[in-house]
Amino acid sequence: MGKQLIFDALAHKPVERVPWVPFAGVHAGKLKGYTAKEILLDEDKLYDSLMEVHKIYTPDGMPIVFDLQIEAEILGCKLLWAENNPPSVRKHPFAAVAGVPDEDKIPKKTDGRIPLVLNVMDRVKKSVGEDTALYGLICGPLTLASHLRGSEFFMDMFLDPDYVAQLMEFCKKVSLKMAEYYIDAGMDVIAVVDPLVSQVSPDSFAAQLSFAFTEVFDYIRERGVYSAFFVCGNATNQIKVMCDTHPDSIHVDENVDLYAAKDITDEYNILIGGNIPLTTTMLFGNQQDNMKFVIDMLDKFKGRETNLIISPGCDMPYDVPIENTVAVAQAILHTEQSRGFVENYSGAAFDDIEIEIPDYENLDKVLIELFTLDPDQCAACTYMVRSVTDIFEEIKDKADYVVYRYNIKEDIARTQKMGLTNLPTMCINGKPKFISIIPSKEELIEAIEEAEKE
Repeated sequence: MGKQLIFDALAHKPVERVPWVPFAGVHAGKLKGYTAKEILLDEDKLYDSLMEVHKIYTPDGMPIVFDLQIEAEILGCKLLWAENNPPSVRKHPFAAVAGVPDEDKIPKKTDGRIPLVLNVMDRVKKSVGEDTALYGLICGPLTLASHLRGSEFFMDMFLDPDYVAQLMEFCKKVSLKMAEYYIDAGMDVIAVVDPLVSQVSPDSFAAQLSFAFTEVFDYIRERGVYSAFFVCGNATNQIKVMCDTHPDSIHVDENVDLYAAKDITDEYNILIGGNIPLTTTMLFGNQQDNMKFVIDMLDKFKGRETNLIISPGCDMPYDVPIENTVAVAQAILHTEQSRGFVENYSGAAFDDIEIEIPDYENLDKVLIELFTLDPDQCAACTYMVRSVTDIFEEIKDKADYVVYRYNIKEDIARTQKMGLTNLPTMCINGKPKFISIIPSKEELIEAIEEAEKE
């Protein structure tokens, strides 16, 4: 059964084939014709959608809900809802004045949307929990701290480390409580999803943040449940310090070279998962593109299948064609039979799309270009965009900005033409300035002023 396959992989045992976990968060709604908002607010629609994921994609493991704003909403963050994306945080309780919520604010089982999630977990567990490993996803403490404080949190790490320690301590307690609820609900794997880890240096993570993650992963292990550490963006340099926090597995997206990262995770005997490209392959590719990516990955990992799970790089975009995900499942479950479909197939390309690059040397103002995966869904992308929009009134006489999304074909072509390989990236007058790093207000203004002088 798929569940046992996941358990064997997480226990670092040899497996008969690499397990398959589709991260069909809001995409699950597409299978039943529901919007993202509908399945995140309606218990029956979420349950029906998950049952459809199980039926169509034949997963070995699957998440119940992929929404990093559940805890934040309870703690006073104001959300902006979208039809085909999870909600995003638009107002932060401590954006203006640094603060830490009182202990009695730690979410209770009856708060916010937690009852909805727990009810669906119970229903899915009874329906397919015998043969499918179920993942309970919680918002990681760093991303939760950023939700509460806003982009100023990254400056706090330099200017007020004592405050950072206090806020991280609170967010750790929230993560522990959410893990407790989801374990009690029967989840087989607790995933700590923290996309913003890729936005801080390994030294800063180790010195100021890692304690919170370590305590959460140790608690999950004490409860006899497996754990996963999800990160988005270019977390290449953070893999080692992530391993030091004791997760059973790490999941990365297409910004990370999975083959090189596995060298590190294998040293720690930690499973790694990922990293099917969400847009170029799953959203805009065809069935052959998806089959080819999986088969090429499996071939490259020949002899190294232990400690590996194949999955999308993160939460699948809502509009991923159903047949593409079916092709991924086919390539994993029936690899040899699938080879004939991709024999001599070279793959799709975006270099035939005409893109006009600005004349950077003759602009009236400094041009800030924000190359993102999806600023509505990717937390790291959201905060990078907000680093510009939050201060735009101050810089609008000196600079303009534009946001590009890697879920739009023309923007993919532009990103590739610019030679950018890591997202999110902020370019200033055509030069990559902040790569997978969110600048502070001071850093951004300084970069604009330097560009003005050039």
